[in-house]
Amino acid sequence: MTASHFFCSRHINYSSDNTSKISNPLGNGSLRPYVSSYKSRGFSSFQNKCRNSRTHLVKATSDSSKHERKQVEVVYNLDEKLNRLADEVDMNAGLSRLSLFSPCKINVFLRITGKRPDGFHDLASLFHVISLGDKIKFSLSPSKSKDRLSTNVPGIPLDERNLIIKALNLYRKKTGSDKFFWVHVDKRVPTGAGLGGGSSNAATALWAANQFSGGAVTEKELQEWSGEIGSDVPFFFSNGAAYCTGRGEIVEDIPSPVPLDLPMVLIKPPEACSTAEVYKRFRLDVSSSVDPLTLLEKISKNGISQDVCVNDLEPPAFEVLPSLKRLKQRIVAAGRGKYDAVFMSGSGSTIVGVGSPDPPQFIYDEEDYKDVFLSEATFITRRDQQWYTEPSSSNASSFADQSSSQCH
Repeated sequence: MTASHFFCSRHINYSSDNTSKISNPLGNGSLRPYVSSYKSRGFSSFQNKCRNSRTHLVKATSDSSKHERKQVEVVYNLDEKLNRLADEVDMNAGLSRLSLFSPCKINVFLRITGKRPDGFHDLASLFHVISLGDKIKFSLSPSKSKDRLSTNVPGIPLDERNLIIKALNLYRKKTGSDKFFWVHVDKRVPTGAGLGGGSSNAATALWAANQFSGGAVTEKELQEWSGEIGSDVPFFFSNGAAYCTGRGEIVEDIPSPVPLDLPMVLIKPPEACSTAEVYKRFRLDVSSSVDPLTLLEKISKNGISQDVCVNDLEPPAFEVLPSLKRLKQRIVAAGRGKYDAVFMSGSGSTIVGVGSPDPPQFIYDEEDYKDVFLSEATFITRRDQQWYTEPSSSNASSFADQSSSQCH
């Protein structure tokens, strides 16, 4: 009669290099430590799942009257299985993983010039990309039917409402591509901020999808398609500085009219401004009448100053969020001689101080401002046929990190 005995040991220690070591709590040396060869190559949700998974070691002992006692070890390692799956994807594609920087923008000036028959407003604005941005990791998925999206920030939709998923769907629709993706977003740009974080994510996803298809279409085509996702998305296919008109989708590339090393600070209260509500309260008859091309010319010649940083959406945004008006007024008063200009970006609720990376001291001192989002930034551009890269000096923490620290 054969008797079998099974002993399972599951004791895992994770080292700083993300490898896992399985040791034997029985201490008799019969089970050798096993070191996983897996290192996280995908996004962090994979890594978290792997950290929570368990590598199984099964020791099987067989006793038989006719055969001598034998002992075998069976190792089932989920990390190794994931690596094999990833390797299978690698064999079938030239590119299987891509990590990209997804920067946001500010509107150095924003003029609303009229209301359109379709209900949108015509605008004229100097858009410029800045060094604050999200990090997005794309991996080819074995699935041929669905993308999978994860993020480090709660409350962000992960389905077709997300602009990244919309962008990937649009690329497949336009090109006939059958590639689907696992995507993870390390969110650093706050939402509802007037910084175009979601639009940048969509543009980055379109660019990534095209890279996975070997650059099947031109950037000009991607830019034209992207207007179907949102008015601000086409801008990100510029070189980083552009004079935008129409709904924002008419993008005229210009050389950066400002020094790229000009520092700024971004200050955003926890409250967001609803873009729809801001436009609802906008009144064309009381907005600025200055020619936007005059503003652009002044900035190109003399740089940024308070008189050229006009934003026609500030008055309605300050109606929607009166505390935002007080915040701007206090920053202006406290920052005299410190900032070249203080203004709201887009439809809010981010206030930008150009000329210094440091916020006024009252932001640190007063309890009312303990939950504001803070980040320093500079202007950036990109090279032809390359996506944006994060400056090495950038030290912006993630939106999730700031949110977490504010809860303690």
